Amino acid sequence: MTQRRAVLAAAVDRLRAAGVASPEHDAAELLAHVLGTTRSRLPLVDEVPAAALATYDDLVARRAAREPLQHLTGTAYFRHVELAVGPGVFVPRPETELLAGWAIERASALERPVVVDLCTGSGAVAKAIADEVPTAVVHAVELDEPAHAWAARNLAGTGVELRLGDMATAFEELAGSVDVLTCNPPYIPLEAWESVAPEARDHDPHLALFSGADGLDAIRVLEQRAALLLRVGGVVGFEHADVQGESAPAVFAATGRWADVRDHADLAGRARFTTARLAR
Repeated sequence: MTQRRAVLAAAVDRLRAAGVASPEHDAAELLAHVLGTTRSRLPLVDEVPAAALATYDDLVARRAAREPLQHLTGTAYFRHVELAVGPGVFVPRPETELLAGWAIERASALERPVVVDLCTGSGAVAKAIADEVPTAVVHAVELDEPAHAWAARNLAGTGVELRLGDMATAFEELAGSVDVLTCNPPYIPLEAWESVAPEARDHDPHLALFSGADGLDAIRVLEQRAALLLRVGGVVGFEHADVQGESAPAVFAATGRWADVRDHADLAGRARFTTARLAR
C-alpha cells in the first residue's frame, strides 16, 4: 500500500517532465480510472493497493510517452454525452463543444429539424445534437472505416442514421432539405506536421488531421456539399484552425452563395469555427 498523495505527486512530476499539458488533471484521472472511482472522490482514498499501483505506473508511463489520456481510459466526454474512443478515431476536443452548441441552438428553434454531420469521427457532434434536440432527424457520415466503427458504437440507440462514405458525395437524396449542417473537417496544412502535438500527430488518424498544402482542401469540398444539401436559409457550421480565422470564412464568402458568413472564437479567444447561411 502506498499513500495516494505520494503516488499522485510522483505521477504529476513525471508527466510534467514529459511535457504533458495538464499533468495534475491527467494524473488524477488515470488514478481514478484505475481505482474505479471519480476524480472528485479521490480525496476519500488514503492508500493505493500494490496491484493498482502497478497498473497505474504503466498508464502513467504511456501518458508520459504522449499516448492520449482518452485512449488510456477508453472514454471521452462531450457536452452531456459519453463517448467510447481509442486507436483509430479522432479524440473529440472541448473546443468543438462550441460548434455543437451553436448547432443545437439553431436546431432547437425548428419543429423537426433535419441535421447532417459530415466527417463525424467518433460521432460526438451528432450524438450531442440527438441528445439535446430529441425532435431532430440526424444523419452522419464518416469516410474512415476504423473511425466509422467507433461512431457506430457511440451512436447505437440514438436514432442517428450513420453511413460509411465520403462527405463529397453523401446524402444525395437530402439535397435541398437540410436545415443545419455541421462538420469538423481535417484542416491542418501538410507543412505544419512538426507543429502538431504528439497526442494528435502520432495517435489521431491522419485522415482527420491534414488537408492539403493550405489546410483548406476539405473546407472547399464542404462548401460545395453544404450548398447542395441545405435548403435556402439553412445554416452550416464548421471548425478550423486558429490561424484560419480569415481564410476559412473566405472560402464561403468568395462563392457569393452565402450570407451571414462569420467567424467565432473559442473560450480562449482564438478563432475556432465559421458559420454561414445559404442565400441562394
